[in-house]
Amino acid sequence: MSATAQNWPPVEVEPPSPHPDAPAPGQPLDAHYSHCFGCGDEVESGLRIRSTVGEHHVVVSTFTVTKDHQGAPGLAHGGLLTCAFDEALGTAAGNLLRVPVVTAKLETDFRRPVPVGSTLYITTKLCGRAGRKVYTSAEGRLDAADGPLAVEARALFVTVGVEHFLEHGDPEQLKELGERHSDWDVNP
Repeated sequence: MSATAQNWPPVEVEPPSPHPDAPAPGQPLDAHYSHCFGCGDEVESGLRIRSTVGEHHVVVSTFTVTKDHQGAPGLAHGGLLTCAFDEALGTAAGNLLRVPVVTAKLETDFRRPVPVGSTLYITTKLCGRAGRKVYTSAEGRLDAADGPLAVEARALFVTVGVEHFLEHGDPEQLKELGERHSDWDVNP
């Protein structure tokens, strides 16, 4: 384990406490937005990550690496793997806490190559909260939840209100997000 992973979160945090209405273990999570490169179904070469809530407040996300995802011949692009972890880490934070979050910091440690055709199993856990900051970490394993460790990541997310997306995003496209997440605490 890297020194960075051993010191995560880097500040004193409160233990994570999933929202009372967080999805139950075993429940699959829908895409948060159909045009999301990470989880949406409307992006032809997107990752199409699928996530399910696991036991003990974790989220397990999977995606299969295709030829469209390669960097070196036959291997997944490192930036694309980082994108997959951003999606998995954010999915866990948003769904378990029932609040919108945005990425503030993301670190990845690549442990072994991820070949085209393999499926990456990303297990994400909430590590703690400090005010609006949410700390998460994840491991990605090859071809099975207990397969060889390929990638590790840590992320800091910040909770935001709907005004963040209204100011910086596309208000028309936000309607779909609002419909999918009407039960979230958008402005806590």
